[in-house]
Amino acid sequence: MITVAAVADVHFDSTVRGSLRPGLEELVEDADVLLLPGDLTRLGTVQEASALAEELEGLTVPMYAVLGNHDLHAGHQLGIATVMARAGVVVLEGDGCTLDVNGTSVGIVGAKGFGGGFAGASGSDFGEDEMKAFMRHTKQVAARVRNALVALATDVRIAMLHYSPIAGTLEGERREIYPFLGSHLLADAIDEAGADLVVHGHAHGGIEEGTTRGGIAVRNVAQPVIRRPAARYVLDGGKVLTDS
Repeated sequence: MITVAAVADVHFDSTVRGSLRPGLEELVEDADVLLLPGDLTRLGTVQEASALAEELEGLTVPMYAVLGNHDLHAGHQLGIATVMARAGVVVLEGDGCTLDVNGTSVGIVGAKGFGGGFAGASGSDFGEDEMKAFMRHTKQVAARVRNALVALATDVRIAMLHYSPIAGTLEGERREIYPFLGSHLLADAIDEAGADLVVHGHAHGGIEEGTTRGGIAVRNVAQPVIRRPAARYVLDGGKVLTDS
């Protein structure tokens, strides 16, 4: 069994310093890995990332993250990734990594993802250059996620995104903004490659649980959705059990 702790959209800055640490310290005692699927900061500054890094530093669990749209807002993504690395957090973007958990190999692929919409109401790379660029970016990210998952030769495979791969976990959000919250292309790529669990954030008004069309468990771990320091999921024989 593998225990995964995950929380996204903490939107951290110095004004909330000390708010995450107590809950995470208790939670990660029983976790094998902590995932942070984006929007680590409020406005994407290195100073905000530094405040979060101080909060996470010294936690005795492997930590992995992707950056979200807030983290890219100020164009300091390299600085944010560098600061997080100093605190022991591995920031992924279209690539994967592996770790051993009591003899079980776990592979984690991370990417920001992007928007575009879902089957029946999705954009396409046709028309203006701006629309082509929008959709081609999503296709490129999805392809990188698929390829990174395929390359993993591990017992367990986890995909970590910021944007949602399915409409199911967006329920409660305004449908007009679904195209800006995720894309079915991400789920298509994950279904093709295979995974045991997908975690994402970004959709503050969505719901926690959903599945891809291929039956892969998807969990929206945006903090406004899970309403706890982090969600915890137990992966047992390919099944995902919500623990707390």
